[in-house]
Amino acid sequence: MAGCRFFAGYPITPASEIAEHLALRLPQTGGIVVQMEDEMASLGAVIGASWTGAKAMTATSGPGFSLMQELMGYAFMTETPCVVVDVQRAGPSTGQATKCGQGDVMQARWGAHGDYASVALSPNSVQEMFDLTIYAFNLAETYRTPVIVLADEIIAHMREQIRIPPSDEITVVDRKKPKASEKMFFMMDEIAPMPSVGEGFNVAVTGSTHDETGRRFTADPIVHRRLVETLVGKIRNNANKIVEYEAYNIEECDVGVVSFGCTSRAMYESVESAKEKRIRVGFIRLKTVWPFPEKAVRDMAQNCKAIIVPEMNLREVYYEVERAVHGAVPVVPVNKVGGSEMITPEELTAEIVRSVE
Repeated sequence: MAGCRFFAGYPITPASEIAEHLALRLPQTGGIVVQMEDEMASLGAVIGASWTGAKAMTATSGPGFSLMQELMGYAFMTETPCVVVDVQRAGPSTGQATKCGQGDVMQARWGAHGDYASVALSPNSVQEMFDLTIYAFNLAETYRTPVIVLADEIIAHMREQIRIPPSDEITVVDRKKPKASEKMFFMMDEIAPMPSVGEGFNVAVTGSTHDETGRRFTADPIVHRRLVETLVGKIRNNANKIVEYEAYNIEECDVGVVSFGCTSRAMYESVESAKEKRIRVGFIRLKTVWPFPEKAVRDMAQNCKAIIVPEMNLREVYYEVERAVHGAVPVVPVNKVGGSEMITPEELTAEIVRSVE
């Protein structure tokens, strides 16, 4: 429904169901599914498909996402729109293949080398797996960039009712195409138009430093600076248009909570439990992890005594919250790893109570 017509991937727990489902559904809509020999080849095929004009995606988990990082850098450098789903599991390395983790947050931002800015979305329900995947494709096409759907095992394997709207209710963004006379397809002040293979445009697609036409300029510092500033700027300068989050009571709260993905499910019950104890809790639930909603977090910090950050890792979003509030209030981590047990509402409520004592 987002317009995706190409998927390439390699089986990996807990993301394999995505490939299995698309192997059935995409051919029914004129699409193609290819099982590749590994994750690097998968993203390479997705990038190639995107340059033929197709909306394309892949899906993987932590170990496969690690293998993709060289191609992620290439996709950022060539401004190639595509969607990469990372269903997080407990790591590092093979880790616990069937267990939940949220340890790929920083990898989603900094996994490739060099200067660039990433977009990563964090669904916390089956409905948002649907909605944010469509949003991911729209962002990819709007800003000509890879977009990461940073899911986790719990959400990916959850069963819930969802509403699939009629297609005429879904906003679908298509990429900007060049006019016949245009010759610049990269690093423009606005998002550059993107030609497809076979349309007659003379364009090189290179991961090396290049100018607006795609020609290599690897020895010119001015060209390189303009290029990387464009890659970063098109995301950073549009962050207020990209960032989405769910906010509650952030202007009148005793304690704030910043959460994302599966851990945010416990937060809702904790808010209700805190009300019974006459504690006002506000929260920001990240739908967009990157770019990070710094202003919203900073604003909440002006109205509370502490901010709690629950996550299934050993502090990743915690440090972003700490950086955003800049010492205005204490930032309290609630962490759990091992995959077998989630952070429970009771554990989070207990930390909320401690924060106001």
